[in-house]
Amino acid sequence: MSDSILAPAVLETERLLLRAPAPEDVGPIFEICQDPEIQRWTVVPSPYRPEDAEFFVHKLAADGWRTGRYPSWCVFEKATGALVGTQSLADRGPGSAEVGYWAAPAARGRGFTVEALLAVCRWGVAERGLRRIEWTAYVGNEPSRAVARRAGFTMEGTLRSFAPQRGQWRDVWMGSLLATEVPSA
Repeated sequence: MSDSILAPAVLETERLLLRAPAPEDVGPIFEICQDPEIQRWTVVPSPYRPEDAEFFVHKLAADGWRTGRYPSWCVFEKATGALVGTQSLADRGPGSAEVGYWAAPAARGRGFTVEALLAVCRWGVAERGLRRIEWTAYVGNEPSRAVARRAGFTMEGTLRSFAPQRGQWRDVWMGSLLATEVPSA
């Protein structure tokens, strides 16, 4: 992935529609990010304010697509139109990117995050030429690790004092999915 203009990609699976965050998503993102588990396990601000959702949609996600370095998607259930999560793919150097995701509390346990994650991984390999997709989560985030494992990621180990969260360096688990391991749709 590189610093080049990237048109936002729309991805579809059997049950989901993934598209770039839009102004109408600010309210639902704000509401969902009130969830204590999202604040506990991600780098979203805590407390999460309306201006944080505005920043995500209008600055972080928009710049991520514009530069090609951080494409992000809102994930919607086709049957209901409900926002069920987000996905992102952060550039980590030539041929490599890191996935990130959260799931709305009401959508957990339904396989949506795995389904969306695999769509993003397939897109990254096909459209961005990725050879390696990385996953990290703060140690203890068992739900995120379960999603990564179900998507086929190989757990590689624990990185000590690796990632910051609200001024504290935390240990993380690391996993990867190689291009040759991404299952077809």
